[in-house]
Amino acid sequence: MTNIVRGFISVFGSKVATLLLGLLITPILVRLLGSSQYGDYAFLLSVLSITIILANAGIFDGTRKYIAEDRADQNWGEHVFGYYFRIAFILAIFAALAYFAFSWLGLSDRFFRDEFEIYFYLLGILIVSRQANSVARGGLMGLGFENRSEPLSILKKTLFGFFGLSLVYIGYGLVGVLIGQIISTLIVSILAYVILFRYLDVRSVFTRLPNEFPKKELLSFNSLSVVLILLTASLYHIDILFLRMETGDQATGYYKAALVVAEFLWFVPNALQMVLLHSSSELWSNGRTDRITALASRTTRYNLTLVLLFMIGLAALVSDFVPLYFGAGFDAAVLPLLLLLPGVLGFALARPIFAIGQGKGQIRVLILATGTASLINICLNALLIPRYGMIGASVATSIGYGSMLVFH
Repeated sequence: MTNIVRGFISVFGSKVATLLLGLLITPILVRLLGSSQYGDYAFLLSVLSITIILANAGIFDGTRKYIAEDRADQNWGEHVFGYYFRIAFILAIFAALAYFAFSWLGLSDRFFRDEFEIYFYLLGILIVSRQANSVARGGLMGLGFENRSEPLSILKKTLFGFFGLSLVYIGYGLVGVLIGQIISTLIVSILAYVILFRYLDVRSVFTRLPNEFPKKELLSFNSLSVVLILLTASLYHIDILFLRMETGDQATGYYKAALVVAEFLWFVPNALQMVLLHSSSELWSNGRTDRITALASRTTRYNLTLVLLFMIGLAALVSDFVPLYFGAGFDAAVLPLLLLLPGVLGFALARPIFAIGQGKGQIRVLILATGTASLINICLNALLIPRYGMIGASVATSIGYGSMLVFH
């Protein structure tokens, strides 16, 4: 329990710090880009997020889960990390080449505007850098070094604020934002590997895996995890993608602003979810179901109390906060934000339950629960966005979010 609490404090502290940095960076970024370019940025991030899920292939979760199990096999941690590192690198290169080809063949100009050509080239580079960072962070967390991995997340956000905002300010626009993302991610990735290889034997990481290494077990977990993560990600991004295609960049920018504020409520549940996957995995492997039951009960109670308190405060202040934070033109984001809040609460409560289920490794039942919620979300967004725009997206997404608690 002490390790879990220590890990939670590290992750929670990182979440709070990055949240505060985001509170400082986002309004400046919105004002520098304007609602239209901010809408394009939201769209690109949604496309990138879905691509990274496919390219990462559950590697971040798998690395944390299996390194944490600390099996009796000699150099188990090195072999798990080396196995995932190789797969991660190959998948990231393929994804980056796909983006390069998309731009080089002129498809970005055909489906979007001329400036999207350079955007997709930069997204390809960003995929590789994010993949490198994800694997290193997963390795550190799996070894129980959240106190080393999470400060790097704070540094990454700080570097992005410096480089990204500076490049936008001097006239590079959205290109500058993406370059800022690349620079900050690469710097943090290099530091993460320097720290990681102080605890893992580099030679064992890159040597050939022994015949008895359970590749099929790890691949099975990863393949199911990809499906699970894609279904979960659809809850975050389908609304943005549908809204951008139906209503254009400005409405998407307003709606993204509402999502950014609503998702502030997730910083505690996100921290719990991050820690509980690999922590509960160790407990499951040791048959400690009594500890898992107590852990699930306690985290759910604390989670509900904190998120409900923050939600009530946000709902009371939203009419004044949103125009002040984003600018007077963003009054249109107030009603979508209020409609999103009930669903955000439901999803917040589902997150720790979700992580404990992942730690057990029985992914199929989680896929069924998440897939049902995702299907509801997709159908409602397709039905409501063409008729009601941002309001329809908010209602559909809120119901989709809330259904995660019911099913899980």
